[in-house]
Amino acid sequence: MTANPSPVNWVSFSDPNDTTWLFDLSFLNSGWSCTFGTTCEGTEPNDNGARGCCAHGAHIIDETERDLIAQYASQLTAEQWQNHAAVGADADLFSAEDGEVVTAVVDEACVFLNSPDFAGGHGCALHIAALEDGERPLDRKPAVCWQVPFRLENYEDGSGTHTVAVRAWRRSDWGDGGSEFGWWCTDDLQPAATTSVATWRTHLDELHELVGAWPVEQLSAYLEAAETSVDIPAT
Repeated sequence: MTANPSPVNWVSFSDPNDTTWLFDLSFLNSGWSCTFGTTCEGTEPNDNGARGCCAHGAHIIDETERDLIAQYASQLTAEQWQNHAAVGADADLFSAEDGEVVTAVVDEACVFLNSPDFAGGHGCALHIAALEDGERPLDRKPAVCWQVPFRLENYEDGSGTHTVAVRAWRRSDWGDGGSEFGWWCTDDLQPAATTSVATWRTHLDELHELVGAWPVEQLSAYLEAAETSVDIPAT
């Protein structure tokens, strides 16, 4: 756990509808990328990373998302999904947790998780099938699965001004449960920064889905201008 997190740099843009969009530049300019299946240590203590963030059921937003997940699950084959035979009906895909609907858990992991030794591929079966079909995994997975590592926060100041902050998830965002995580990938960006490509570039699809086109267009223009204005020493 990072005892003293580094300061965060921000940039903001205000639109004509009195909404201010606030972005965590420290994270967006980092080289963070998901390391599931490689160097990811998993969120559970003493885990080997094989489950990554999938050690629990994924929380479902609403009935529409529940139906969407059930629809794509019905299209999975036994070659793509290790737990294919364990699901006989849509009801087998979900369970209740503190009054909320979550994906079912099989062998201490989300029902859609394939183990490292599964011939169809290690990881989320919904994710794997989407890639095989040439589609975006985020269109087939529960929102919580693709929104992480981005956290969206909304604030109202009481006078009609609305602020939306987009930043990296922190361990503390998970409440008391976060302190029990064995590891969290955005605690310290150094070990997680595994690519030279900025995070905002590799996650443009997720940013568009989170906040829409206009804020992302402003952010992209700002960051592209910042990149081109950096002085590169002559060799």
